Amino acid sequence: MKIGIRIFVCYLIIFAACFYYSANWMKDKVRFRYLEGVEDPLVDQANILATMVGRDLEAKQFSTDRLYHVFDDVYRRRLSARIYEFDKTNVDMNIYITDKNGRVIFDAQNRDNVGADFTKWRDVRMTLEGAYGARSTRASLDDPKSSVLYVGAPIYVNGDIAGVLTVAKPTTNINNFIANFKPEFYKVVLISMLAAIILSLIASWWITLPIKRLTRYANDIGEGKNVNIPKLDATEIGEMGKAFEKMKTTLEGKKYVEQYIQTLTHEVKSPVSAIVAAAELLEENMPPEQQSKFLANIRNEAGRINDIVERLLALSALENLKMLSANEKVNLQSLLSEVLESKQPLLKRREITINFEIPPEIAISGDKFLLHEALANLVQNAIDFSAQNDDIRITSRLENKSIKVIIEDQGPGIPDYALDKVFDKFYSLQRPETGKKSTGLGLNFVRQVASLHSGDIILENRDGGGARAILSLPV
Repeated sequence: MKIGIRIFVCYLIIFAACFYYSANWMKDKVRFRYLEGVEDPLVDQANILATMVGRDLEAKQFSTDRLYHVFDDVYRRRLSARIYEFDKTNVDMNIYITDKNGRVIFDAQNRDNVGADFTKWRDVRMTLEGAYGARSTRASLDDPKSSVLYVGAPIYVNGDIAGVLTVAKPTTNINNFIANFKPEFYKVVLISMLAAIILSLIASWWITLPIKRLTRYANDIGEGKNVNIPKLDATEIGEMGKAFEKMKTTLEGKKYVEQYIQTLTHEVKSPVSAIVAAAELLEENMPPEQQSKFLANIRNEAGRINDIVERLLALSALENLKMLSANEKVNLQSLLSEVLESKQPLLKRREITINFEIPPEIAISGDKFLLHEALANLVQNAIDFSAQNDDIRITSRLENKSIKVIIEDQGPGIPDYALDKVFDKFYSLQRPETGKKSTGLGLNFVRQVASLHSGDIILENRDGGGARAILSLPV
C-alpha cells in the first residue's frame, strides 16, 4: 500500500473514531439537555404556584372547585404558538396538590386520584422531607417516549410544610424537538465527515508530494537523465533529498572517472600504437617519400588524439553542468543560417543541396552557443552520411508546446544493430565517403544539450531511405 493511501486511511480511522464517539455522546446527551431546559422553569412554576396556594390556605380562601374551573378553562383554550419548527396547540401541563400526609387533594387532569396516597412517588416524599423532589415516570410502561417529568414544591402555611404542589410536564414535545433536531444533527455530522475526507486527501497529497518528487528524481537519475534536485520542503524529506543529491554527486564522480579512463584508454590506444609503429619505422633507412608518409600518419593520429581529448573536455564540462549558464531568446532561422554558413565550403565541395524551411518567427529560449554546436553536429552528421549531389532537408513543426527541428538526409540510414547505440560515447559508424569513423562523441553531446534545455533528440530511419534526426526544444 502506498504511503499516501496509508496516511489517508489513518486520517479516516482517526476522524471516524473521534466523530463516532462525539456524535454518539451528543446524541445521547441532547435529550438530557432538553430535559434540563424543561426542568428549570418547572421548578420556578411549582414554587410560584405553591406560594400562591399557601397564601390561600393561610387566608382560608383555598378552593379546589375554583381551581378546577381555572384548569378546565385552560385546557379548553386553543393555542397557536409556533416554537421554531414545532406548533403548540394546547396546554399539556398538569398540577396535583397533596396534604402534609401525601394524600392528593387536587389533580387538574385526573380527579380520580383525589384521596390517593402519593408518598410512594419521589417528588412528594422528598419534598415532604424538606429535600428537592423530582421524578420522571412513563405514562405507558411499554412506550419509552411517554415519560412525564414531575417537579414538586413545598406548600408552607405559617412556616410549616402543609403539603406539596407538583407540576407535571409530558416529554412529548421534547421528543418532537429531538426528532426535528436529529436530521439537522446528522446533516452536520455528514458534512463534517465529507470535509474530513477531503481535508485528509489534501493532507495526504501535501505530505506525499515531496516524496513523489524525490522518487521521480531518483528514477530520472536511474535512467541516466541529467536532472536537478526538485524543490522539497524543510522537513526530514528535504534533508533526505540533499543526502540523495550528495550521494548522486559522489557516485557519479566515481563512475565518471572510471568510465572516462576506460573509454579514453580504449580510444587513444589505437592512435598511440600507430604513432609508436610509425616512429619505429622512421628509425630505419627509407626513401624520403616513405618518411613523409609515416610523418603524415603520426600527425594524423596525433590530431585524432587531440580531437578526442578536446571533445571529451567539452562533453565533460557539459555533463557536469546542472543548469544553463546563459538563457536567451534565440531565433531558430537565424541560428540555423549561421550553422549552414559555417558548412558552406564542405557543402560546395560535396555538391550537397540544403532545403531550408524554417519560419522566421520561431524563437526558442536557451544557450545560443550550445544550441549552435548541437545543430552543427546534427548537420555535420547528415553531410557525412550523404553521397555526392544528395539533398538534405531541414524543416520544423510545432507540436505539444515544443518546436521540433527535423534534419533528413538521403544516406544509407542506420543499421538495425546500431539504432540503440548511436548516442553512446565513442560509438560511431563508418562514413560512406572515407570509410573512417568519427570520435563518437557528437551525438552524445547533442543529447546532453537537449537534456539541459528540457528537450529530446531522436535519430531514426526514413521510410524512403536515409536517416532523420528530430531535435525537440520547448517553445
